[in-house]
Amino acid sequence: MQEQSDETMKTILTGDRPTGPLHLGHYVGSLKNRVELQESCKQFIMIADAQALTDHAREPEKVRENVLQVALDYLAVGIDPEKSTILIQSLIPELFELTAYYLNLITWNRLKHNPTVKAEIQQKGFGESVPAGFMVYPVSQAADITGFKADLVPVGEDQLPMIEQTNEIVRHFNTAYKQEVLVRAEALLPKMARLPGTDGGMKMSKTLGNCIYLLDPPKIAHKKIMKMVSDPNHTDIEKPGQVEGNPVFIYLDTFASDLDKVQELKDHYQRGGLGDGTLKKYLSEEVLLPFLEPIQKRREEFAKDPAQVMEILKKGTEKARETTSKTLAEVRSAMGINYF
Repeated sequence: MQEQSDETMKTILTGDRPTGPLHLGHYVGSLKNRVELQESCKQFIMIADAQALTDHAREPEKVRENVLQVALDYLAVGIDPEKSTILIQSLIPELFELTAYYLNLITWNRLKHNPTVKAEIQQKGFGESVPAGFMVYPVSQAADITGFKADLVPVGEDQLPMIEQTNEIVRHFNTAYKQEVLVRAEALLPKMARLPGTDGGMKMSKTLGNCIYLLDPPKIAHKKIMKMVSDPNHTDIEKPGQVEGNPVFIYLDTFASDLDKVQELKDHYQRGGLGDGTLKKYLSEEVLLPFLEPIQKRREEFAKDPAQVMEILKKGTEKARETTSKTLAEVRSAMGINYF
């Protein structure tokens, strides 16, 4: 198979806010895709610490501490710094300058009506005290995407308005300055949109306390799995249980490698005679704990040398700046503000 050159490869920008440990929902929604995509795409993975400060400005130490932790999770799941560029957002000044220019191309009214921003303001309970930085973070996100000229941006469905807003800014800029400098981005939706929480909720969320984290010790992970919601109507072992929409079976479908065994469990559960405790024990001992074990072992090895991990981030950030500085130079030239 002929290898693609950098010019023909799709460029991907993705990342996470370093505000806490990553969980199985992150793995299903993004991490697994990143490991696969690094083989065929030019991938930039951003630790979005500046974005995290839009609602954690008074606890920067929390953000700082989690930069290393998120990087450890990335390396543990198989993201290879030789194939993917891992960078720290706040150390890319070009992105902040691009944000300043883009703010003049979008109205405050448009920002207020961004569905994602409105939903997150309500979720975080800001009320009228929403930080200005939080209100304009879609513009900052547009700077991140366009700064790397990303063709593809892996997002969940709730983030589609952000891609739409980015492409509005791209259109406004290219039209205003009569040059095709910025590149339109395409949303790349995950194969599985989201993993339900252990409480049966639609989304695994740190805020809701329904997560199984990548670094959960076996005893803690097992305890969470055994308390997981299954079919609330399956109160009698001998009676048939429901498979569709059952979080335990969703996890089995997502993580189990023995598909024949999963089908056997589904058939047994549907005809009756299979208890939820037995089912969860199989999910824990035969599927999720064996899945987490090698990830945690790799993480432990990388954690022995945090300086090496930070060096990986330093080199990735320097490499990323080579790209963003070129984009910024093109933007300033198009605007006619490259004075010297």
